Amino acid sequence: MREIVSNHHILVATDLTETSLNLMKTAAGVTVEMVPPKLGPVREGLKAAHALILRDGFEIDRALIEAAPALRVIGRVGAGINGIDVGAATERGIVVMNTPGASAIAAAEHTLSLMLALSRKLVTAHTSLKDGYWLLDRKRQAGVQLHGKTLGLVGLGRVGRLVAARALAFGMTVVAYDPYLNEDAVQNERILLTSFNDLLSRADFVSLHVPATRETTGLFSADVIGRMKAGARLINTAQGSVVDEGALADALKSGKLAGAAVDVYAEEPPYNSPLIALENVIHTPRIGDNTVEASQDLSTLIAEQVLDALRGADYRNVINLPFMPGVEFETARPYMHLAECMGALLHALARSPVRRVAVEVRGDDVGAMVKPVAVALLRGLLRPALGEKVNYINAPPLAQERGIAVTQTKGLKTAEYANLVSCQVTLEGGESILIAGTLLGEAEPHIVQINQYKMNFVPEGDMLIMGSFDQPGVIGRVGTLMATNAVNIASWHTGRAERGGQTLTVLTLDAPIPTAALEALRALDFIRHAHPVAVVSG
Repeated sequence: MREIVSNHHILVATDLTETSLNLMKTAAGVTVEMVPPKLGPVREGLKAAHALILRDGFEIDRALIEAAPALRVIGRVGAGINGIDVGAATERGIVVMNTPGASAIAAAEHTLSLMLALSRKLVTAHTSLKDGYWLLDRKRQAGVQLHGKTLGLVGLGRVGRLVAARALAFGMTVVAYDPYLNEDAVQNERILLTSFNDLLSRADFVSLHVPATRETTGLFSADVIGRMKAGARLINTAQGSVVDEGALADALKSGKLAGAAVDVYAEEPPYNSPLIALENVIHTPRIGDNTVEASQDLSTLIAEQVLDALRGADYRNVINLPFMPGVEFETARPYMHLAECMGALLHALARSPVRRVAVEVRGDDVGAMVKPVAVALLRGLLRPALGEKVNYINAPPLAQERGIAVTQTKGLKTAEYANLVSCQVTLEGGESILIAGTLLGEAEPHIVQINQYKMNFVPEGDMLIMGSFDQPGVIGRVGTLMATNAVNIASWHTGRAERGGQTLTVLTLDAPIPTAALEALRALDFIRHAHPVAVVSG
């Protein structure tokens, strides 16, 4: 991702705390524009914005993305990314990020609040007393205890686990269904992972904690609700799309379910929801994360994340960054820089279009980084031809568009180093080019092999890759030519496969070689080929 050092324009289309706004406003080279979360003002503001910060409920479609020529970052306050065309953003190389977990405590506590209110019919009791009645119908207002009841959690992520811990403190039995977890991943042995059908049949309270995906849309259909335990209660603080509201309303009216508590809706505001008029439903207007503490944490996190992404400093919580989970950007960054340099060199050496890229990583330090390394290598390979629009987000789809296949491989014939990144590209016509590199001091990139040539140089700045025949006078004649054209050679690295055969030389220059000098160099009788290359950092 290219680092922008000035003139960041951040468009904020939601409420943020003053602390987080000041964090952005006082950052060097940053301007902040506040607009209401409405299509007209947002569309107008996006004409100049590098970043957009917003919440759920505002749609960022392809048309809006295409109308934002400078946009680099979309920051969503909260965990959801509904309404953002992530595919269109990825094609443009736009980072899409959220703030998962920041409001987990608030969401978990709200879930417990709804469960308690539902079990004790607090809203009914409050309304009755407000209307002037004291114990109008004690039997009708009788609630149930949480102690001894079974809570079924559909989804056991951050929020689900916090809800489980609190429910256990109430003396509840907690069962959970999460198809992406196994028993080893559940640290609390008092939480029982079970099947979906078993949960439905056992749970007195069912609480939903799943994201909005194709698999979860309409998950609680009439059939699923019909399989729930008679008299159970349903709590949804996750996503409105998960529940068929019509089926839930029917189950509540028939007495199949005793009650429901809903913080999220299929359509918001829920003016047409069949749940709104039902007495055994508790409603809240999407306030699961609406606490003073959560608002501060969410605002600060999104502000910090957006600033870091614009600066190229870090990419926390980016949902379309094609990296393996668990690999920290700061840890991977030096190897990604190395891979990017390797890609730039491969572009310079390739005499026909690249059709296949095979990547190999060896060593404990780099073993888990094959995906970020491959992404960075593609960026380095494509950037000389496509320019600054290529970044870590869109490099893979841009490569795919150009018919470049990317694979992980093993067994490339490369030098032995403790940690090594190697790549072999296959060109149209079948020719292949091999390059390998490593880090010295865990930071400085070094290229240690190109094809059969062993060498050791730092890929930086203006360089010249030169193939020649191994014969006397090469250094002197090339040096004289460079001096004649006022080009200073900063370093000279030559590798040869065998004595008297062919050599490969990499020169680091203080300035780009002029076109006339390059043509004169290529005309020398011992030169096989010569390719200038500029290795750009960041």
